[in-house]
Amino acid sequence: MDAFDKILGKWQPTALSLLRIITGLLIIQHGMGKLIGFPVVAMYATVKPLSLIGAAGFIELIGGALLIIGLCTRPVAFILSGMMAFAYFIGHFPKGFHPLINGGTLAALYCFACLYLATAGAGPWSVDASMKKA
Repeated sequence: MDAFDKILGKWQPTALSLLRIITGLLIIQHGMGKLIGFPVVAMYATVKPLSLIGAAGFIELIGGALLIIGLCTRPVAFILSGMMAFAYFIGHFPKGFHPLINGGTLAALYCFACLYLATAGAGPWSVDASMKKA
C-alpha cells in the first residue's frame, strides 16, 4: 500500500482540480440545455425559466461555470450539492427506491461529488487558489 500512496498521493491536488473542472462541465450542460436549448434535449424543450426546473437551470448554469474556474468553490459546491439532493428526492425517489431504477444515479453522484468539493476545496488549478497566493 505504501508504494501506491507514495506514487498516487502526489497527484491528489491535481486530481481534486480535475474533479472540480469535470463536475462543473457536466453540471453546466444541464443548465445550458434547460435555458438556452444547447445541447438540444427533448425533455428540456418546454422548460420555463421561472419554473422549478428553470430555477435549477440557472443554478446549474452559474454554479457549473463557477466550479469550472474554481471561484467561490466551497459555497457554490455546497449549494449545488443541496440542489442535487433536492432534485433526487423530488424528481427521482418517488419513482422507486433504487437510483438505477428511478433514474437518479447522476443526481446522487453529482450530490456527493459536490459535497466532497465543498469540504475539500477547489484544488491548485483555480481562481480560489490564485487569490490565496496574492
